[in-house]
Parts: sequence; C-alpha cells; structure tokens
Amino acid sequence: MVQHGGQGECSEHVFQEVLHGIQEGVHIVNAQGVTIFYNQAASRIDGMESTEVLGTHVLETFPSLTEKSSTLLYVLETGERLPDTQQTFLNQKGKQITTLNRTFPVHVEGRCLGAVEISRDYTQVRELSEEVHALREQVWKAAPHKEKKACLYKFEDFLTQHPALVAEVSKARRVAHSKAPVLIIGETGTGKEIISQSIHQLGLGKKKPFIVQNCAAIPSSLLESLLFGTEKGAFTGAEDRAGLFELADGGTLFLDEIHAMPIDLQAKLLRVLEDSFLRRVGGSKLHSVDVRVIAAINEDPWLAVESGKFRKDLFYRLHVVSIHLLPLRKRKEDLQLLTNYFLGNLSRQYSIPSLSLSVEVEMLFRQYDWPGNVRELRNVLEGAVHFIESNCIELRHLSRHMTKHSTHAFQRSRELSLVDRLTQYESEIITKAMIQSEGKVSRAAEVLQIPRQTLQYKLRKLGIQRG
Repeated sequence: MVQHGGQGECSEHVFQEVLHGIQEGVHIVNAQGVTIFYNQAASRIDGMESTEVLGTHVLETFPSLTEKSSTLLYVLETGERLPDTQQTFLNQKGKQITTLNRTFPVHVEGRCLGAVEISRDYTQVRELSEEVHALREQVWKAAPHKEKKACLYKFEDFLTQHPALVAEVSKARRVAHSKAPVLIIGETGTGKEIISQSIHQLGLGKKKPFIVQNCAAIPSSLLESLLFGTEKGAFTGAEDRAGLFELADGGTLFLDEIHAMPIDLQAKLLRVLEDSFLRRVGGSKLHSVDVRVIAAINEDPWLAVESGKFRKDLFYRLHVVSIHLLPLRKRKEDLQLLTNYFLGNLSRQYSIPSLSLSVEVEMLFRQYDWPGNVRELRNVLEGAVHFIESNCIELRHLSRHMTKHSTHAFQRSRELSLVDRLTQYESEIITKAMIQSEGKVSRAAEVLQIPRQTLQYKLRKLGIQRG
C-alpha cells in the first residue's frame, strides 16, 4: 500500500480517503494474513480501533476465528473468490459480530499478494432473526394446537361471485385433502394468504403448525439458516437450532414471494421437496420432514422463470396444483359484496349502525382500478370511517389519491356515448346472469330469455369469461 514519490503518495492518499468514505467495511491483508488496510466502516462494524488491527495477523485480532472459518485466510489459501458469505465471530472485547462478506484475492503476475474483504454489518439482522425464530419455537411448543389455528382463515372467508374465481376456490378445496404442493398466483392484496390458510384448515395436517415466511422480507444470507436450521459449529456462534421446515413438521409451510428466494437456495428447496429430507446449515445428518409447502408469487411465474428469478424445475415441482387469483379490477362484480362485508365489520368494530356509501363514492369505486386489490378496498373504507360525521362515507372522507382519481373518473363517465353506456349496462346484466347460473350458458340464456347462440356471441363480443 506504500508507494514512493510525491505523485504516488498523493494518489495513495486519495485512494485511502475514498475507501474511508464508503459505508462498507474494507479489510485488506497481505499474503501472510497481516492487516495492511482497515477503513473506518470496518472499525465501526467490528467494534475495533484501527490501531488494534493494523499490523496484526487476522487470527490475533479475531481469536475466535480459525484458518478454516476466516474468509480472508480461506481466500489466501485457495485463491478463490467468496461471494456474499456470512461470518459470525467474536471481537477482542468478546462481542459477537455478524457480517456479510465479499472476499477476493489480489494477484499480480501470477502471485497472490493478499486479499480484500468488503463487508456489511448483519449483527442486528441476525439477532432479530434469531429472536423471531426462538419466539416461534416457544410459541409452537407451548401453545395448544387449538389456540394456534384459532386465527386462521377458512374458505368461507374468501368472498367472490366471479365464476372463474369461484372455480379456482373450488379447486383449492378439492386439493386441500392431499399433500400436493400448491402454487398460488396473484397480485399483492388478492387473498393469497387466505387461500393458503384455508387449504391448511381443511387439510390432513390441520392440527399441526401453519407457518408463514415471506422470502423477500429477510436477507438471503439468513434465509437458508432460518428455513433449514443450523448445527453448532456451522459458523462461530451457531447453535443447534431447528429451522422452519422442522417446526412445521406435519403441517404447512407457506412461502410467500417464492421468486425472491436466491436461485441457489431454490435448488436446496427443490431437493427437500423431492426427498423429504434436509441438512441443517453446517450439519451432515439428514433430518426427515413431513411438510406441505404452499408457495405464492405476485407476478407471472413464466416471466419470472424467463427472467431467471424462478428456477424452472422448482416451478414445475410447485405447479402440481396452481390457484390463480384475479385482481379486483377484473372482478368488479365482487365490489358490492366485498364493500358490504367490510362495512358490516367496521360498523360492529366502531359501533356505527348501518354504514353506507354515497352515490358519488359508489361511482368512483366502480371506475377505480384498485391496484392494491381487496386489501386496498378494506384499508380505504377503514380510513374513511375515522372522518365521517354520520354513517355515510362521502368523497371528502376518502384519501387524497382517491379523490384526485374521482375527477378523472367522472370526466370519463361524461364522455361515454349512448352506445358505450348501453354496452356497459348489457355487460353488467349478462355477467350477473352468468353468476346466477354458475357459469352455465344454457341456464343463463333462459334467465335472460334469449337464444343460447345469441348469448354465446355476446359473451365473445363483450369478453366475459364463462367460468
């Protein structure tokens, strides 16, 4: 790191200033494992002063590490790069530190001159993850199964009149009694967790745990140990701990946003699904698990496969049964049903009799696209209840983004021609008839008192699904 000559010394000074200014820790050792550079971020992360680290060997500075567990010494020994590797160690003050490291050797003319490590602090994330994991263990061991499943949804809680969605819910009911993996496909807020809980409630393992893990909600470096558990010695500070698969044994593990799981971890998940055995992180013993996996994805799974976010083989393994949940904008016939249900709940919750919507709000709701789906509808209604003076929700009680949309919605409504209005009305009438007849075209034609062929033509023309 030391160069002679004014220009060389100036360049090195600038280089060191840059490294000291970044948020990631930078630790550089020479070929013997002695520290020659240690930036301010590394000092903050490791809880060590630079004077305690510079000029000393890695194992002297961090005595809890070994030649095998130290990522820097491993890279010096093998000459291989280590991408995103978790390392837990004790500093000289006895504090346990967890970092996520990218470590690589420095080669010049075929000779290894040292190694560079760029690290991020994961201590608090790891501690939080372990606290949550330990709490889950205590809850599942201590609470009776009757209490554990008391708050879970049932199929009756999923409200819809849409023929296609009714068929999907029926499919979910039929598959609930098997152990087959299920992939639920639907945008955020469409009810994926309601369906997953309902499948569990009706399934063979309904008296066993139902455990949820959002794969996007935890750093990828910690997700593997959370799912599969750890063996003592896997890394410094690691203890024998069961993962979520073992905690869910006999029951159901719901993995939301499955495509956010790292690709290499998806391969390990596939192996567990195929063999019903797992190895804890750092362990060699095989653990048998009997867990039903329900996964969910909030985007087109084929696009996720094509973009490389979702392994094709895992997709096919989970796609044994797929449940497609329509967004609210494609099931507007459910809007009144859902609104009445939420208003009833809010009425009881806030002791407001007979909550209702103004005509303007009803019109806005029909025009709005509901990007947040059913969850957004529920939140909009609950938010409005806090501002009403009587029992009627009006435009002025809604959030600003909703009222801003109302101006555009009403303008579009006024611009509709007579033909457009008639087409809209005809579509609503036919859709209601199809719902009443449970998707049976012949029965719907009788209700509408038109020939079956005419109804088939109108269904194609208006783009109405037959269920």
